[in-house]
Amino acid sequence: MAVKIRLTRTGKTHSPSYRIVAIDSRAKRDGKSLEVLGAYNPLNHKVINLYQDRIDYWISQGAQMTDSAKRICKTYNKSLTAGPTTKKVAKVATAKPKVAKVEPIAVKEAVKPEITANKEEAKAAK
Repeated sequence: MAVKIRLTRTGKTHSPSYRIVAIDSRAKRDGKSLEVLGAYNPLNHKVINLYQDRIDYWISQGAQMTDSAKRICKTYNKSLTAGPTTKKVAKVATAKPKVAKVEPIAVKEAVKPEITANKEEAKAAK
């Protein structure tokens, strides 16, 4: 059985999303897959998740990757190795936290003498 690592479409009309799957090469595009290896959102060009160890396993078993799956894996691996730029780090380091000023709440005096007086009156009335 020839296995391919390719995309299968999920999502709604006009808002596609794709799963990266290991599937028999003779199966339909959205047919039954052997294993789900990741997910990709083409609208914002983000890889939602990618199981690189499972992809490596299927490749070691003789699976062939399609061009689109290769491109997605390649860009995902580049994004992992590329760290944040120095400009972003500088902005985060120099940003001062915004703290709201809180005014103290005025505390009212306790009303304990009135409570004890009311208890004494209640006892006297009984």
